[in-house]
Amino acid sequence: MVDRDGATGAVSCLAESGTDDTMRHAEVIGGFIRDVMMAAGIGRDRLSGVAAGMGPGPFTGLRVGIAAAHAFALGIGRPFVPVVSHDAIAFSRYRAGDTGPLQVVTDARRREFAVSEYDGLDADGLPVRVLGPELAPRDEVPAARGIRFDATVVSAGAIGMLAELAFAAGRLPLADDAPLYLRAPDVTPSPGKRVLQ
Repeated sequence: MVDRDGATGAVSCLAESGTDDTMRHAEVIGGFIRDVMMAAGIGRDRLSGVAAGMGPGPFTGLRVGIAAAHAFALGIGRPFVPVVSHDAIAFSRYRAGDTGPLQVVTDARRREFAVSEYDGLDADGLPVRVLGPELAPRDEVPAARGIRFDATVVSAGAIGMLAELAFAAGRLPLADDAPLYLRAPDVTPSPGKRVLQ
């Protein structure tokens, strides 16, 4: 849950929740939404939109998060705001004090990394992505032009703050309204059985 100060334009995270459990996405997400709203003391009628990280990331986690965010946005009659997950990571790093070129690296599994490159924040406070996200074999990640940051978590607060800044600057949408998968899924539909008559 995030908010933007109308006078200063500063954004802040009021509350966020997460888990390291990668197996129970669907079971816990509704409780997280409820808990964050209670912790922030904000009712759904005061929300201006619902932001979600679109990836890159694992298939199941992305599908569950995006579906839940879409359903929640529809249920409260507010817009859905897609955000590239690497952009939220870069935004967090720049807010933490990193400057100049930044390489964001996340584990894409199967001995590959997802990689994006950034060149600071623009005048609206949004990260300037100059490359990616793209896949690279673990031992072939290009050398970082500046700081390399290997991320294991995408902050929900950072996703929300980035969406709020983009909304205030009139720069929505930030991403396509489709999961950002960097490879085809492992599972494909069965061609079915041929039926003889």
